[in-house]
Amino acid sequence: MRTLPEGDDLVATGADLEPATLLTAYRSGYFPMPLQRRRIGWFSPDPRGVLFPGELKVSRSLTKSMRRFRFTTNAAFDEVIRACGDPIRPHGWIDRNIIQAYTQLHHMGWVHSVEAWDDEGLAGGLYGLRIGGFFAGESMFHRRTDASKAALVHLSSVLGHRPHSIIDVQWSTDHLESLGVRAVDRRIYGDLLGRALDLSPVESFDVAPNF
Repeated sequence: MRTLPEGDDLVATGADLEPATLLTAYRSGYFPMPLQRRRIGWFSPDPRGVLFPGELKVSRSLTKSMRRFRFTTNAAFDEVIRACGDPIRPHGWIDRNIIQAYTQLHHMGWVHSVEAWDDEGLAGGLYGLRIGGFFAGESMFHRRTDASKAALVHLSSVLGHRPHSIIDVQWSTDHLESLGVRAVDRRIYGDLLGRALDLSPVESFDVAPNF
């Protein structure tokens, strides 16, 4: 792995996507994204987008939309990650190697999906990696309006409003900040990450679908 100068969101290149590499990276505050020529880039955005589950802002319209959906965890992981990695999506970055690596971590119990269903089937969802009280949200998708945001609300309820638990959304945007995401500098993120990693994991990802 080649380390790059501090102050850049891209902090290193190289290495692999083996489970041990990925888990070590997330515990250190890094996450991977493919670069050109099949290289792997390791990112640590500064500032970092962080959501405390208890600070999620749910609008009245989203609360109303939530009633249209049913939610599951880990019920359709393959469909969720492939929908997130659909090559026709703008700015898509989830390639075959990413899908294979995170599917392996899913089978090992580290990576989870949240699904939102309606009468037509899978309406949206998200997936990410969980260690202790830390959840790294990797990607989300929707086929129906508000389905991905509804999945995020359900994720927040699954994680619970425990002190020091965090959802890492990587880069903050105006849209995410409207949902309660904070933009924190890299040093503060490191402190938040350490506290979240020390928490015991919740078991709610293993519950049966709530149809």
